[in-house]
Amino acid sequence: MAQQTADLPGLGDPEDIPTEGIDTGAIVDALYGDGIMALRGAFPVEWVDDLARDVQLAFGEARSRGDGAVGRGPNRWYVEVHPEQLRGFVDLVSHPWVNAAARAVLGDDYHFVEVGFDVPLPGAVDQPWHRDFPMPRVTREEGRLTSLAFNLTLVDTTPDMGPFEIAVGTQWDDSAELEHGMFPPKALHSRYEERAQRKLPQRGDISVRSALTIHRGTQNHSQLSRPVLVLGVEDGRDTEQLIEHSPRVTRAYWDSLPQSVKDRLHCPIVDEPLVPITQKHTIEGLVMGAS
Repeated sequence: MAQQTADLPGLGDPEDIPTEGIDTGAIVDALYGDGIMALRGAFPVEWVDDLARDVQLAFGEARSRGDGAVGRGPNRWYVEVHPEQLRGFVDLVSHPWVNAAARAVLGDDYHFVEVGFDVPLPGAVDQPWHRDFPMPRVTREEGRLTSLAFNLTLVDTTPDMGPFEIAVGTQWDDSAELEHGMFPPKALHSRYEERAQRKLPQRGDISVRSALTIHRGTQNHSQLSRPVLVLGVEDGRDTEQLIEHSPRVTRAYWDSLPQSVKDRLHCPIVDEPLVPITQKHTIEGLVMGAS
């Protein structure tokens, strides 16, 4: 497994990065409005390229064993990994904008609960419109978001690479017609197509979205893969929503972490070597691909 690198190109001590310029009100308005917001140039390109190499190694290892990668449609895979497999994990979860967004939307008791990556390969087709999980009770009854997904592209996205597409403002959709609370029927697809925005992030950009906002990956017409790192964050106050995740950290890695990261990292600490994660989060509605 790749080891954490403390000093990656272009990054200093996360504590030294100023936070006073972060407009948290705009972040909250975006996530409660469109359901997504991006920060351009959050990380140096060289840092992203190092992270991409770790993802490539982890993806090859995951596909070499049963249940190492889970299908998200034809030629499209998702892999959840342990934090210490990725150089830059500490830099990612220490970034002031990431923490400002999480705190502004979820409150002070937020936890980083999952890190993984989505890889649409050449030939990946349009996914069905979907959200990542059914709407939690607290969101339905109180109008409060309880989780966020941060996405970090590992390549410069072009229109032919099957860009991410999101139907803005649909995180509040609560129709009984949504199959399993996640998949809108074809009769409602025009609503999502009318609201759809395709995103073309470049290396170094990061975005944050509500996982409830209806979205999909689109067809990859290129001969290149489009790997994207995904960081899951949840509100620790809402124990009903806390999802059982598989990541673990070794004792030695845990001891190397800054206290600010330990306070936010929701995973077991183990004394034995890490066992590769067996993927569990199959979403049956995505396996068949095009809607």
